[in-house]
Amino acid sequence: MSSVFDDSVQTFLKPILVFLADDSISEVMINGPHEIFIERKGLIEKTDAKFIDEQALQAAVRNIAQFVGRRIDEKHPTLDARLPDGSRIAAVFPPCSRRGTTLSIRKFSKASPTFMDLIQRESITKEAARFLDVCIFLAKNTVVSGGTGSGKTTLLNVLGSRIPSKQRVIVVEDSSELKIKTDHIVYFETRHADATGEGEVSVRDLIRSSLRLRPDRIIVGEVRGSEAIDLITAMNTGHGGSMGTVHANNPYDGLVRLETLAMMGDANIPTAAIRRQIASAIHIIVQIKRMSDGSRKVTHISEVIPEVDDHGRYQVRDLFRFVQRGRAADGRIMGEMIPIGNLPTFMDEIETNRLPFGKELFQPPEWYVQLKGKEAA
Repeated sequence: MSSVFDDSVQTFLKPILVFLADDSISEVMINGPHEIFIERKGLIEKTDAKFIDEQALQAAVRNIAQFVGRRIDEKHPTLDARLPDGSRIAAVFPPCSRRGTTLSIRKFSKASPTFMDLIQRESITKEAARFLDVCIFLAKNTVVSGGTGSGKTTLLNVLGSRIPSKQRVIVVEDSSELKIKTDHIVYFETRHADATGEGEVSVRDLIRSSLRLRPDRIIVGEVRGSEAIDLITAMNTGHGGSMGTVHANNPYDGLVRLETLAMMGDANIPTAAIRRQIASAIHIIVQIKRMSDGSRKVTHISEVIPEVDDHGRYQVRDLFRFVQRGRAADGRIMGEMIPIGNLPTFMDEIETNRLPFGKELFQPPEWYVQLKGKEAA
């Protein structure tokens, strides 16, 4: 990755060049000039690397900002930008960052992952992956939920690449990260305001424009603002199979997060109406989590029942769930993702389309049935 920068920037980044060039390292995190961490295989390690002093670190960040056409200084102490290769840069200057300049470089993965890659990494089982394939074929609106660094973008890449090639897909992102492999795809990226405060193009602007460009499906890389209401509206108005990611710790919280974001806009829509729209728009929530051993695992595949209950709450029903069964001697989390016995409400669609995913594949394993029987007793 170090080759992304020109020679002048590389000179300032000398203490971390070795990390930027190492493909096994996914992120470099700098907490002041004398504290540098890296993330490798999902685990964070402290390194011995250091910048000479705070001035040297700030000079490096200023050069990065200049390289990507942004600015960071005392009046504008934050930087959020994308490098030409897709890597993400975020920085905060003192005094906002109290212990010295903070810098994070999240490296862009060169690989284009597939379901087979996720299965080999034990992030998902073959049966669960097949079910998600079924959902994509049937154009079920899907939200990938998870925390920061949990693998949401990677999973969305995989799901998006399973969209039928004859369909027109429009991808909208704040900073372009997705690499979806399909025949007919258009990528949109937001633009920040210039020094005079003009020229901003938001995610909302791009979603609204995309609706006029005849998309079959819309994919929003990360839903984190009032554009949530526009995506939900698109899902409810003929753009089936649309997708997005959201920051949340479980499937139900993912819906609540969307509701909160949708209410941030200037449209005065009653809460009850927004909840009904969300329950109707979202069909499947896929929860992914970075586990304590550094692995990323899909922990839930849940269906949203298309109506709220009598108390106005969302009805979310798990179809597949990751069950931890212990830890290996080397600290690895041991467990498996299993069906828990619930049939999706669209089972008739699966059968009508003669898709090879029968009802028996939703039956839980015997050990899980016995475990639940003991808990009930």
